[in-house]
Amino acid sequence: MTNSIQQLQWRYAVKKFDDAKILPEAKIQILKEAFNLTATSYGLQPIKMLVIKDKKLQDQLVPVSYHQKQVGQASHLLVFCIESQIDETYINNYFKNVKKLRNTSDEILNPFKNFLIQDFSKKTIDEIKTWATNQAYLAMGNLLTVCAIEEIDACPMEGFLAKEYHEILKLKEKNLEVVLVLPVGYRAEDDVFSNFAKVRKPLSDCVIDL
Repeated sequence: MTNSIQQLQWRYAVKKFDDAKILPEAKIQILKEAFNLTATSYGLQPIKMLVIKDKKLQDQLVPVSYHQKQVGQASHLLVFCIESQIDETYINNYFKNVKKLRNTSDEILNPFKNFLIQDFSKKTIDEIKTWATNQAYLAMGNLLTVCAIEEIDACPMEGFLAKEYHEILKLKEKNLEVVLVLPVGYRAEDDVFSNFAKVRKPLSDCVIDL
């Protein structure tokens, strides 16, 4: 069994964090870098991540997270958001960054840039939001794996009241919309779920070799 599989076996959705244990800044930096390195469609990165380490703010978010205590107990709370506006300006800014970092000529960049501008102009707001939301799920999946490798405990969450999150975190002012929440830290010693066997289908039932 490879080390990566062992770490994925170790990982579970934490039900209780040790609120006295704080992740070192070096671990948080790894999560930030991993988020930024996540693959996204077209490389457009229509996502941002809030890193919350203010306990008062975390406690304020517990009631609007259906009273899931992990939100307040965790060392840090990661909030995955999507950009509110993905338009021609956003796409142009992306290609400016490509040109800056790679020194790629406009002759090479413009056909793809123009394609994306035209393609996104045909999409509805809801279609763009769904597309961007899918990228947030990619980022969370990536971070869950990184957490397992780094032995950082985590609990992925979809259960929260988005409107209240927007108000408390002032997301409208940041042109963001919340999609997912990920408390991270260290499991509590008395979290009995940490010792439960992982329930999964047999490999033969979820993987098809052709």
